[in-house]
Amino acid sequence: MTASLAGGYDLVVFDLDGVVYLIDKPIDGAAEAIERLRDAGTAVAYATNNASRRAADVAALLTGMGVPAASGEVLTSAGAAAAMLADRLPAGAPVLVVGADALRAEVREAGLVPVERADDAPVAVVQGYGPDVGWRLLAEASLAVRAGALWMATNTDRTLPSPRGPLPGNGSLVSVLRTALDRDPDVVVGKPAPALFDTAASLAGSRRPLVVGDRLDTDIEGAVGAGMDSVLVLTGVSGPADLIAAPASRRPTYVCTDLSGLFGAAEAARIP
Repeated sequence: MTASLAGGYDLVVFDLDGVVYLIDKPIDGAAEAIERLRDAGTAVAYATNNASRRAADVAALLTGMGVPAASGEVLTSAGAAAAMLADRLPAGAPVLVVGADALRAEVREAGLVPVERADDAPVAVVQGYGPDVGWRLLAEASLAVRAGALWMATNTDRTLPSPRGPLPGNGSLVSVLRTALDRDPDVVVGKPAPALFDTAASLAGSRRPLVVGDRLDTDIEGAVGAGMDSVLVLTGVSGPADLIAAPASRRPTYVCTDLSGLFGAAEAARIP
């Protein structure tokens, strides 16, 4: 009997937007696929570059969609960024936060003080996606970085998927500061950096993890960097034309139309 694609792995790490849901609406068949993995004894984790929600909020959102999830199974770029800042900075250090309330909450919980003005002498700027981020806050961040603050980006996704098509992501807003400052961020935390995937595998005690994502430039490149096999699903940002043009650093192990492909034959989905 031919082995299923997912059957060769002990952990499946899912990206969320464009893989499990599209802007808070579940993708057809996603909940059933994840339940099927759990029933087979395969561990499941979620790694998202979206810094606008905390892990507990993401777990609650998934559970409400019919995908039971625990906060410990969710890794966000916001939580990872706050933890990294806490490792680098003294407790109580001021950090200028460009992003959503979830990122501010993560920074505060890490023992740091979120601020919004360069005059507050922040020692770091952390920038993540937030739908209400505007010119004023970007200007304050620019001033703070020019004054010597560390500049950390939670991720550099140029776009995020939506039912109406791709929308500007955090990478687009990072580009605003990159243009103004004429330099790159000091640190980029989320995918394609391998940290989220490495942490997921470590927490699960996985020896054979599989990454599932919809973006070649973040999910798949991150998996390649982490030395993990990966699946590109065609329910989000990257499409067949992108896959054909992808360099080796962004080449997935498999490609599937959607998550149902995890239960098909591995060799049928494998990229030559």
